[in-house]
Amino acid sequence: MILNEMNGTASVEDVLTLTLDALRDVKARLRPVFGQERIAASAGRFLETLLGNEPRKTGWMRAEAAGDPGPWRQQALLGRAQWDADALRDVVRAHVVDHFGDADAVLVVDETGFLKKGAASCGVSRQYTGSAGKITNCQIGVFATYVSDKGHAFLDRALYLPKSWTDKPERLAAVHVPEDVRFASKPSLATTMIGRALAAEVPFSWVAGDSVYGVGDLEMALRAAGKGYVLGIHQNHWFHSWRPDLLISGEARDIVKALPEELWIQCSAGHGTKGERLYDWLYCPMADLEGQIADSDTPGLWTRGLLVRRNPADGDLAYFTTWCPQGTSLETLARVEGTRWRIEECFETAKNEFGLDHNETRSWHGWHRHVSLVMLAYAMMAAVRSKANTLKKSPLTTRKNLSDGRSRKSAVSP
Repeated sequence: MILNEMNGTASVEDVLTLTLDALRDVKARLRPVFGQERIAASAGRFLETLLGNEPRKTGWMRAEAAGDPGPWRQQALLGRAQWDADALRDVVRAHVVDHFGDADAVLVVDETGFLKKGAASCGVSRQYTGSAGKITNCQIGVFATYVSDKGHAFLDRALYLPKSWTDKPERLAAVHVPEDVRFASKPSLATTMIGRALAAEVPFSWVAGDSVYGVGDLEMALRAAGKGYVLGIHQNHWFHSWRPDLLISGEARDIVKALPEELWIQCSAGHGTKGERLYDWLYCPMADLEGQIADSDTPGLWTRGLLVRRNPADGDLAYFTTWCPQGTSLETLARVEGTRWRIEECFETAKNEFGLDHNETRSWHGWHRHVSLVMLAYAMMAAVRSKANTLKKSPLTTRKNLSDGRSRKSAVSP
């Protein structure tokens, strides 16, 4: 569970108190999103069921946990009730910034799949998803996760609509997709989410993503905003050096082969569940550009470069294009790239613990409402974990916890 990363300094009672306080706080934040008190109360109960121990968060199971005779109230919240899922997204964003905000934070963008049967659910299509490792019937959601030294949580989300949907207005109308929604690629969705973060003055300095997001408008938008990035690319991506002391051009894989072995440096991509994640790294700066020449609002020299990560175990290589203030160290770039695994952790925990992929609605609004509520549940418990890790536990409390036999998961259930 999300609380498994606690460092052991908080007692079960401490965690329970923090959880209940956090639940009251998020319910207060939720209230302005809903026009009617009964809908706000229903949303609060929905949130409580997401935090419960039920292995699946289906409508019937959520209803049972909330004490309802059936799933109709849950279904109404996600479907028929009048409220704005984007307003809830903004509540989630404010909560994340309040608890984890840091000027040196990283926004990580990636997508995940939601396996579906049939063809009626909004955006469902036969398409590739890394969640299944194959082409299958699914929805794809693009997400942005906020990562800082204080913690990490989802910041934004968008449902990807393939052209098999956007080219058929009747399909869009059937699931209540807004009329102004048009086809947008996954990088375009990520660029829009980063634009929303910039407009909301979310503090961050970096963006990280895999090769889906590594080339195109996303890069240009980040340069214009004065934000650094470490974005995955394919091995055949072409680089050309503009530096007078380094005359080199070609595909990334060929550049790496031509560089001497002594340029590789071993350093950590960050602390993982099994300790420091050590890789071999090679960094090749390609060009130094004035920020304003690069259409950036941030003055000074910025460096465009090639970063390569090598797995010491099998020699597997991963390639990245980088944009950073001149003088940025390889260790910093490795740390930024290393934050990408946090979004995978978010996906896994949100699906296993909070029912991210247990959405039973078919509409555009239903998907965004369900996902936004899950994002809030995740952000809430991530904040609880962060606060719990700052507490000190007395020896007496430790002995009591060892004897009462309760698990962390059962202790924090509302």
